[in-house]
Amino acid sequence: MSSHPTNPIQTPPDSAIPNSIFPGEVFAKTAEFDLYIRQLLPRYDEMLEAIARCIPSQAKRILDLGCGTGELSVKVLQRYRDVQVVGVDYSPRMIEFATAKLETAGYRQQWTGIEGDFGDWANHQLSVGGGFDACVSSLAIHHLTDEMKVKLFTKIRESLNPGGVFWNADPVVPESPILSETYKHIREEWCVKQGTTLTEVRTKTGKSIPYGYSQPDQLVTLAAHLDMLKTAGFESVAVPWKYYGLAVFGGEKTEGKG
Repeated sequence: MSSHPTNPIQTPPDSAIPNSIFPGEVFAKTAEFDLYIRQLLPRYDEMLEAIARCIPSQAKRILDLGCGTGELSVKVLQRYRDVQVVGVDYSPRMIEFATAKLETAGYRQQWTGIEGDFGDWANHQLSVGGGFDACVSSLAIHHLTDEMKVKLFTKIRESLNPGGVFWNADPVVPESPILSETYKHIREEWCVKQGTTLTEVRTKTGKSIPYGYSQPDQLVTLAAHLDMLKTAGFESVAVPWKYYGLAVFGGEKTEGKG
């Protein structure tokens, strides 16, 4: 597994680099994220719905890591009306945007936003509480090195109550050149169906700079992710949703259940 620096990567302020964004923000303008991510990634809403559907019906406390604009938090709260969701993101722009979105949707009393790097949380340098019944994440963890992924998965499992689950949605590395070409064509076809092109959508992206523990894409295969989850101690791992190069994968903390 790859190594990581002892301390998080330090970078210049955003204003020092035109259109600079943190890894995971993708697009130069935060307000455009929800629109363009749906053009860039096939079946984005279906992917998030898959995560929400796989949360235990009795869940009361949920952690959303790399919450971004709050789309996944909204889908969770729409399905589970009595839960409390804690959203964590290192981008002040994303936290501000998500807070406004959750308030507009009528969920402000059920949602708490924390500005912080979940890499710090994995290294026990940030507190977000514990006793979660579920942890969810989308399009964020793939920015960590393999070593940090395992650390984060281990921390997530520690934070879960017995019977708790973790579900993560991320792009995965194609297992062969043929699949790589196939995945590319699928994304191009999807963009055309949305009335645009992959090239056009990519012109909306900003310049991603390493920040904290996150770097530009650190993708691995789905099989590697499942191995990391097992290394982190998850007794049961699964892939409830997959669409070509995108997957929802995770596991359950069964130890001590019942």
